[in-house]
Amino acid sequence: MNKEDVSGLAGLFSGSIANILDFLLIHKGFDYSKTEIAENAGVGYKTLFDNWDKLKRYGLVKETRTIGRATLYTINHDSPIVKALKKSQHEIMFYDAEIVAQEQVEKGIVLELNREKVKV
Repeated sequence: MNKEDVSGLAGLFSGSIANILDFLLIHKGFDYSKTEIAENAGVGYKTLFDNWDKLKRYGLVKETRTIGRATLYTINHDSPIVKALKKSQHEIMFYDAEIVAQEQVEKGIVLELNREKVKV
């Protein structure tokens, strides 16, 4: 099976795309050039370039403005996929925090574990 045959989550979320989306989700509210996205996401520019059409096709990124010759982009908060990713990201963060808290409880470092729901 080659890369073009992969669909669903595996097709969308290669390691590089996951790194790019993770960066953009964490730094929501800001816009970046493609070069800045590549540098901050820890991927090469060629890797970003190779995956950029897929990010746009799925509506995950959107153009915000142009400064000189640089076009800036941000995560597309209106995308149903991005909304689901944000919710999943928060759930994963809560899960990770619960694991750490439980480990602390087991070591006797904290007394109780309390999870509050946060609106996404």
